[in-house]
Amino acid sequence: MEIVFLIILILIMVLALGGGFPVAFALPGSAILTIALAAVTGVVFEGDPSAYFVHGGPLQWLSAGVTNFRGIYWEAERDTLIAVPLFIFMGIMLERSKIAEDLLVTMAQLFGPVPGGLGISVVIVGALLAATTGIVGATVIAMGLISLPVMLRANYSHSLATGTINASGTLGQIIPPSIVLIILADQLSNATDQASAIRTADYKLVTGNVSLPTEFDLTSTSAGDMFLGAFLPGMVLVGLYIAYILVTALLRPHLAPPAPYLGKYDRTFAWRVFIVLVPPLALIFTVLGSIVMGVATVNQAGALGAVGAMVMAGYRLVGNHKGAYYPAVMAITSIIALVIVLSIFDINVKNIQGAAGWAGVLLAAAASMFFLISLVWSGWRAYRIDNTLQGVMVETAKTTSLVFIILLGAAMLTAAFRAFGGEELVKDFLTGLPGGFVTKFVVVMGVIFVLGFFLDFIEIAVVVVPIVAPILLADPTANVTAVWLGVMVGVNMQTSFLTPPFGFALFYLRGVAPPKVRTIEMYKGVVPFIALQLVGLTIVGFSPVLVNYLPNRVYLTSDTAPPPRNPRLQACLEEYLFDVYDRDGGIIRAAIADAGTLPLDGLPDKYKESLETGLAKAAATFGLVERVKAAQAAVAAFVPGFAPLHAQVRDIRVETAAIDRKLKRLARQKSDIARFGTGNGDGTGNDAADEIRRLEVRMEELARRKDALNASAPVAWRAAHEEYVKLAKAETKARRAYRRNVDDAYEPVQQVRKLISGVAALAALEGRIQALESIIATAPGAEAIAAIKAAAGALGDGASKIKSKLNRARRAMKGDTPKRDKAARELAAAMDLFTAEVAWRRQAAATLGAGLATYDAAIGQTIGIRLQERLSLEQAKEVASCLSVHRDISLNF
Repeated sequence: MEIVFLIILILIMVLALGGGFPVAFALPGSAILTIALAAVTGVVFEGDPSAYFVHGGPLQWLSAGVTNFRGIYWEAERDTLIAVPLFIFMGIMLERSKIAEDLLVTMAQLFGPVPGGLGISVVIVGALLAATTGIVGATVIAMGLISLPVMLRANYSHSLATGTINASGTLGQIIPPSIVLIILADQLSNATDQASAIRTADYKLVTGNVSLPTEFDLTSTSAGDMFLGAFLPGMVLVGLYIAYILVTALLRPHLAPPAPYLGKYDRTFAWRVFIVLVPPLALIFTVLGSIVMGVATVNQAGALGAVGAMVMAGYRLVGNHKGAYYPAVMAITSIIALVIVLSIFDINVKNIQGAAGWAGVLLAAAASMFFLISLVWSGWRAYRIDNTLQGVMVETAKTTSLVFIILLGAAMLTAAFRAFGGEELVKDFLTGLPGGFVTKFVVVMGVIFVLGFFLDFIEIAVVVVPIVAPILLADPTANVTAVWLGVMVGVNMQTSFLTPPFGFALFYLRGVAPPKVRTIEMYKGVVPFIALQLVGLTIVGFSPVLVNYLPNRVYLTSDTAPPPRNPRLQACLEEYLFDVYDRDGGIIRAAIADAGTLPLDGLPDKYKESLETGLAKAAATFGLVERVKAAQAAVAAFVPGFAPLHAQVRDIRVETAAIDRKLKRLARQKSDIARFGTGNGDGTGNDAADEIRRLEVRMEELARRKDALNASAPVAWRAAHEEYVKLAKAETKARRAYRRNVDDAYEPVQQVRKLISGVAALAALEGRIQALESIIATAPGAEAIAAIKAAAGALGDGASKIKSKLNRARRAMKGDTPKRDKAARELAAAMDLFTAEVAWRRQAAATLGAGLATYDAAIGQTIGIRLQERLSLEQAKEVASCLSVHRDISLNF
């Protein structure tokens, strides 16, 4: 019966959307009506409102809706969606202030004389507008009003002209900043959590371990990661569009003839190009660059974009009047002044120290005030001229409200879909497909592509993605990242604006195109570009590095980068290091041998022994590397024969799990019929008995199918699996031995170098410790205790014996009658230890300092890399490239 209500849910949604009912109300409305119908039917026929729900009931569904509402509007940690109104404001402001128009006109004049130049200029402007606005409708309408007449006058093919404008306008879907990417990031963050739970349960079922190793777990995504991941695929689409137009113009010149510029390419033209192109490019760099460099979050970057759009509108709306650029110049000057002040002064408003601190704060406040004045000035212009600011605010509020209401409605619809068992049906269908992840992924992409003919991108993003994403992300055979999946979905959904019959870009352009451009020509024009989008989708699909590299590199080079010993980095880091050992092993061995000749006799015994042990372990590193390589080679040699057997067993396990879920559903239906009957019988109970018998037959068939599947498991698999586990454990053991060895080899070097480099600071404490003698002799107990404690705390690492004596002196001063004599003796012992400590450190600094520094430089970025705070730039690039490739980890599940 649950299937019936699931079908009703989908039918109501399709009818509502097909009938033109607003999406914001069609999604929650279909969920509310179906949930209410199921609850009433359950009460009438079975006396239980939850009878026809697979999971929970109407109250649980309502609770889930309240939770989603709270999650979108009140949870402080879920702040991704804050960027939505900021980027919408930025895009609408740039469009209303005619900056998009300036770009189109200027680029057409610049590229017009080139074959296909007008089309190429439209693509470039589309990319620039995508990177500054991300609003598809505004971009298509603007280019349709400005560029289409120019292209038609230049005798461009109607199909090529309209197709170019439509396709270029949709670049705002994938080139950041994009509202689609923000919504996908929000949806995928939840999907990643679900997929991680699925993968953990799968790992527990196979291995019996409750916790999933970090290197096998999934990493969530953010809007910033999505922006970075989508940048290169967006450039791929731009390149494909330009290449297509250029090739078409060269092979069939009559379709895209040159359009000569009638003016002069002089200084005036160059200045106009500069003033039109540089501000949008600067805004793009500010918004995206701040995210890439880790200076700002996505929300902060959105605020920067909104402010930048306001300043740009402030001078563009005024035109060529005197003083048009005054607010912009004031804003730029204020920013430069702030940068200079921040580079000179260490500004901390909560802890202002001295005259220099106050000077820095006052100068920064003055620069900020000038910037605020420039912003208010620009805003006043936008408000006064054509009431632009009010119109932008109203449109921003409308669009943002629409997005958020759709998000809430989609959450309600998805919860209803799950309540009726729809998610399990989708999972059973996808997991039951032959061909593994590739088949599942192709089917999902195909469904999204077809849905793009009828649904908008928001409906697809918030309805389809939460259902299918956890299934795809949880699959360990492909082990794809959430960023890659999100970008693939985003590129695919881009076609929803172009595909008839409901391609919104087609409607936008149809509304502004002249009557002589027929609708069928517009449809024909988008076909090649849809094919190019599918080509781009294929390129990105087969080259995940295009998506994953930038997010990984920015993550590994940011201020919050993980330390090199992070478990997720180890496989790729060791792959890089082993190549370095092969290349530079002779140099490293020579450095170890040279370090063995250093005079260590002047060191305390424990440091001398640790250094000697460390040198021995450093020399042993290369043998351990060979062990790891041998173990890795043994696994690699065994996998080709074992992988097919394991894949077959995994398929059997997946199918039997699906059968188990079906058996549970049938058992629940049987129980319901036994209690309440079929609801349509003749009162004799014959219909109920027949239905129960039918269910029992079906359950027996499924049980036999399950037994047959289990019996079909390869006989050789168990022994092969035991051998693989043995080999994998041997590799893991070898890698752990290598990691312990290199850590033990480098840690003494770090420790001794830190001690001898701090000898000056330690020696500077001599007077402070000597002063404790008079304090102990004359000061009150509490005052002496505080002074001794402060002195002990200042000693730092490597002075534990001195601290121990000082702590004994401090304890002697406790109580009503301090034991000053005892405290004085302990202080004297501490002073003797202090003198000896300073002496050996000074001697070591003179005799060992340079040698240890040379040794550290030789092994610090190889043997000692795991104990460094962060990876070097070269290492980060290599590791990021390695992490960007999807690796099959299914043999561990």
